[in-house]
Order: sequence, then structure tokens, then C-alpha cells
Amino acid sequence: MMPEAIERIAPDSIEKLCELLARCDAAGTSVVVAGGETLRGMGVPPSGNELVLQTTALRGIVSYRPADLTISVQAGTTLKSLATRMKRDGQFVPFDAPKPAHATVGGTLAAGWLGPRRHRYGRPRDLLIGSTIALADGTLAHAGGIVVKNVAGYDMSRLYVGSFGTLGVLVVANLKTLPLPPVVRGFVAPLPEGTRTRAIAHLRSLAIEPSVAAWIEGFGNLEGDDGLEGRLFILFEGSETLLERATRDLRSALGRAGVPETSIVDERARDIFDRFIDAYVSTVAERSITYRIPTAPDRVEAGALEARDLVRRFALDADVIADIMNGDIIVRASRRDTRDLALKFQVLDDALHAAQPRARVIAGDHPIRPALRVWGTEPNAIERMRALKARFDPHATLNPGRFVGGI
Repeated sequence: MMPEAIERIAPDSIEKLCELLARCDAAGTSVVVAGGETLRGMGVPPSGNELVLQTTALRGIVSYRPADLTISVQAGTTLKSLATRMKRDGQFVPFDAPKPAHATVGGTLAAGWLGPRRHRYGRPRDLLIGSTIALADGTLAHAGGIVVKNVAGYDMSRLYVGSFGTLGVLVVANLKTLPLPPVVRGFVAPLPEGTRTRAIAHLRSLAIEPSVAAWIEGFGNLEGDDGLEGRLFILFEGSETLLERATRDLRSALGRAGVPETSIVDERARDIFDRFIDAYVSTVAERSITYRIPTAPDRVEAGALEARDLVRRFALDADVIADIMNGDIIVRASRRDTRDLALKFQVLDDALHAAQPRARVIAGDHPIRPALRVWGTEPNAIERMRALKARFDPHATLNPGRFVGGI
């Protein structure tokens, strides 16, 4: 959990936010930038000696042009309120981040969140076409605009995405919107012994590509029970005609793989999808640590099994999600018995990064988290990243030490 800060302030205007930043920068006061704190399990936890600047009071639509497929929103706007507003015009922005009732647009972009539908709709950063950023000294920087394809040269807006609030505070985001799929259909299928590998292979070869296809083992709060080899969750989106064909093809493919039971969850599909996303960062009190491991889609099953077995090697319980379409592996390590748990998490962290250097912690409230390699191995571009930090935030005011490489 986030330590108690010296002060927590939520400015209700961009002007007040900029004034606060300018004062902190001049006084040498470190600032933790926070949105809805739904992704607080990412990054190095703050020390508790910083002022917390919360963006949640900067909310609302700045402008919306449904005919142009663009919307401009303040950064503290929640993903749920954004989706609710756009639904009236049959549009959406597929951020696919956990806890959308509290998650903010700015926080989701700053964290560089990657959802499971990005193979179909693109990453959140691909949907950002313009931005207004409050820099550490309180000045405002503008990039891009509100018109799709208006960028010539390097798109500065995307520089801030995934920078974890270390370069500036996103206050306004201009986004490209997409037509809302008319029909959503979900499927849950427990996997009998000996069927997982064939079922995953068949899913990849479907003529109609699923919006989501995942192998799950554990995460008992999700729909369906595990078979001997876990279970599948599949989501299709599109017209009624398209989904009828997709349903026939899917059931036929899974039948050939030896999966006898595939349940359709039409009315609850969106709810199950939301709970599926929430599972990525769900914790077991203060007794769990969750990693995201990127890999190639054709390696995701093997990688997920290796990560699961590694967790179990240290007498820890393992819950696993394998994103078949994008290659993400989500593995949660936990244990009911807290004796020596900190040591077990530490040795697991070492072993996991020896096997998967790019593994990153995305959730976990255990006190050992600051000692873990939460960002994985430093990227080759780390010196350029440090140079950018020095250029944008020379006094290291914004989120100091919380990003990769101690940035």
C-alpha cells in the first residue's frame, strides 16, 4: 500500500495544478503523481516523504466530435465515465484497464497499460493523438491535436505514455475513438487432460480472430472452473452474423481438440471480461506478488507453464493467465502461511528474472516489494531515458526513483 504522504492535494483546475508544481519544483519538494491508484502495485513504491498530487479532480469531457471519431478529456476522467458517455454515440476507446470505475485516463496512459484486445484495436498509446502536459516547473506543453493524422515528425504525446509520470503530468488527452461492436459473445471452456496444447493451437488458426483468447489456471473469482489443464476464456465482437459463424467455428475447433464443453456467456460477457481484466492486479491481501511477462504468442503456453512451475518450486501457490493473442503471461504467486514469505518472494524474484529478464511486477502489497526488481532488467536505452528525465525534470521533482533504473 502507498505510505502516508506528507500531504495529498487534488487540484480542481489545470491552473492550480501548474501553480502547485511550480512551488514544489522551486522548493525541492518531491511529488508523487497519482490518478485513481488502481495500478498502485506497479513501480517502486513511494517513500512516504513526498507530496501526493492526485489528478482525480481534473475530470470531464473537453470536446467530443463523434463524426470525426475524436474525443478530448481531462486526465482525471475515469474510464467508466468515458465509456458511458461514448456509448450513447455508439463509440468506445479500448483501454482495457482494471477497475474502470476508479482508473483514470491519465493514470492508465502514464502506466503504459497494455490490454488484451490490443492485437485487434491497438494499444492505448496508439489511440492518443494529442496531449497537454504540465511539466515539473509548472509550464504547459502541447503536442499533437484533436484531428487524426495531424502529426508530422516525432509525436511527443507518445513520449509520456508509459513514462510513469516522471516527465510531466498529463492533464488533457485527445483520443481517437472507435465504433462500438454491436454484439459481444463470451465463451468459457474447462480443459480436460491432454487438450490444452491442441486447443490453443486451434484458437490461433480460427478464420475469425477472437478479441480475447486466454488460458487461465486459478483465479477462482473468474467465471468457470478449471479442468485438469485449466480453462479457456474467449471473447468475440462484431455483427450477429459474424458471431454466429465464429461460434460454430470455435465449437468445432475446440471439439477437434478434445474439449467437450464450451459454455456461451452472452448476457454476462462484458461483466466477465471486466472481472478478467481486474484479475490481472487482484491481490491476496498482503500475501501475493503478480508479474507480467511479455513473450511471443507462439511461446505463451510454454512460458506460462515454466513460470507456474517456478512459482510452485518455492512452495507458493500459482495463478496464471496466458494471453494467447498477444503473448502476455500473468502469474500471481501467493501463500496463506506468511512464515518466511518475504524470503520466498525474494528468491522467486531472482529465479524468475534469471529465466525471464523482462518480467515486471504489476500488483502486490507485500512489504518486500521495494526490494524486488519490479521493472525487470534495465532496457538498453536506459541512459537515453535518464537524459530525458534530466531534460524534462532537472530537479527530479516528479515521481523520483519510482521508474525503471531509479529514474
